[in-house]
Amino acid sequence: MGAEGWCLLLCLAFSGAANVAERQWQAVDVVLDCFLVEEGGHHGGFASSENMVKALLVLRQVPVLDDGSLEGLTDFQVDTLTKDDPLITFEASVNLGQIPQAKALLHADCSGKEVTCEISRYFLQARPEATVEMAAWFITNVQVSGGGPGVSMVMKTLEDAENEAVLHPTLKLPLSPQGTVRTAVEFQVTTQTPSLNFLLGSTASLHCSYSVAPGLDVTSVEWRLQHKGSGQLVYHWTTGQGQAKREGATLEPEQLLTAGDASLTLPSLTLQDEGAYICQITTSLFQAQQVIQLYIQAPPKVRLSLLNTAPPATLICNVAGYYPLDLSVTWTREEKGGSPAPVSDASLSSLRQSPAGTYSISSSLTAEPGSEGATYTCWITHVSLEEPLGAHAWVAPPVAEQKSALGVLLASILFVLTLLFLGLQRRQGTKEAKERYGALEATRLLCYY
Repeated sequence: MGAEGWCLLLCLAFSGAANVAERQWQAVDVVLDCFLVEEGGHHGGFASSENMVKALLVLRQVPVLDDGSLEGLTDFQVDTLTKDDPLITFEASVNLGQIPQAKALLHADCSGKEVTCEISRYFLQARPEATVEMAAWFITNVQVSGGGPGVSMVMKTLEDAENEAVLHPTLKLPLSPQGTVRTAVEFQVTTQTPSLNFLLGSTASLHCSYSVAPGLDVTSVEWRLQHKGSGQLVYHWTTGQGQAKREGATLEPEQLLTAGDASLTLPSLTLQDEGAYICQITTSLFQAQQVIQLYIQAPPKVRLSLLNTAPPATLICNVAGYYPLDLSVTWTREEKGGSPAPVSDASLSSLRQSPAGTYSISSSLTAEPGSEGATYTCWITHVSLEEPLGAHAWVAPPVAEQKSALGVLLASILFVLTLLFLGLQRRQGTKEAKERYGALEATRLLCYY
């Protein structure tokens, strides 16, 4: 039974797990399907050699917090491998170095995630004294898909008890009686989150931790940023001294030395902080690293306005302050009592970019409200939004606008007619008054004579 069968048993145990009130640590074997790079060596990172063969990595007795899924799980038996199986099997003891992400590696297959595992030779810059002549080092880089953890482990081969041990035909290393290459993990660097998304202006924490075998000391921690083909130093720590090259970047020396936590904090994120961050840990013998991809996001602000009310009405949807560039603008139209229907004849303006690096764009649409009027919605889809963002506007029907204009015209005409009528009434009243005054004056003169 290979790694696939062993993981199947684990998944069956996981699916039937019961909730437990108290969780306990349990030592289990973690089995990973890997590829071995037979040629070339490097000091960390994934190798690029095409000469790769299948291999099996068995991490022996790794402490894992039991969530009820480990009951009945048996240790991996090397003798279950078929004799004609071409796999190179590495057995790795973790007594000297912890594997904090072992649970994620253990349950990856059950969670529908893929594990990429690559093993290659690791060559020391300075070979330590009292090193067995046949000793060799390997580095294993493991990555769980879907935002899972990443682990880099440096393993040292163990001297076999038998002096006349059989050598592996290509590795030229002694094999155990079971035909495996026995190693011990002496150094590991891990990150819980190889990919992160943060909003513009927020504070980011980039996780990076390590563990070392007794007798090894961490001599330096370096954080570098790679983006669009250029690199820069962000933070550098050596024993007793830390130096931030990016303003506000912090690393806790106490946590670094006591808990193996080399996480970096970046406040007030700008678009210049986006990129691939390399956390590199150097010890007196080894060097390994993890890469954390940091993405900056800025949610769009949307404003929908009616450019003119006279037919044909034009709607303008302004979208501003968003990042990254990819953004979708769609329109829907909804009449009273009906359902929203997509509108496809909208147009987009040219893209605009602010000094801060965020983007803006506008979409315009000629409204056709119909006889009852219609509600138009501008929908924005962007990676920073959990769901599409919409802005709504109601456009009145042309008939209603004509009635309104006719009403104003009738009111104006009525007002003018009223003024004319009052004017005529006043003029008629003045004429009658003059006639009465003239009659009175004639009567007075007649009486006088």
